[in-house]
Amino acid sequence: MKRLYFLCTGNSCRSQMAEGLARDLLDPSWYVASAGIEAHGLNPLAVQVMAEIGIDISQQTSTVIDLGYLRQCDLVVTLCGDARDRCPVTPATVKRIHWPLADPAQATGSVAERLLIFRQVRDEIARHIKEI
Repeated sequence: MKRLYFLCTGNSCRSQMAEGLARDLLDPSWYVASAGIEAHGLNPLAVQVMAEIGIDISQQTSTVIDLGYLRQCDLVVTLCGDARDRCPVTPATVKRIHWPLADPAQATGSVAERLLIFRQVRDEIARHIKEI
């Protein structure tokens, strides 16, 4: 089994969506998890935009980085500069890549305008995952 870890600052939006998408898009040989530098809780707009495409992430929880799991991963993907810069050191055997994604939690405007940003980030994550 291959291990994949998605990391961002608060583990509330980007990494949660990435975890759900990877579980849906990658073959079952991947064990997928996500975490943050901090745990900010699961963003309800992330849950909503994932449900729109038939992926339920409502039972996922916001967690902080598990160093044991991190060190066992085959691939670690950081989704923001903060996570990239603050991620603990990994062994040379762990491949690390960075996808610089906008933080949808920082979107402003009406709910409809904020949902648009969440959908754009969700779709960008899906494109990246399809390239793994």
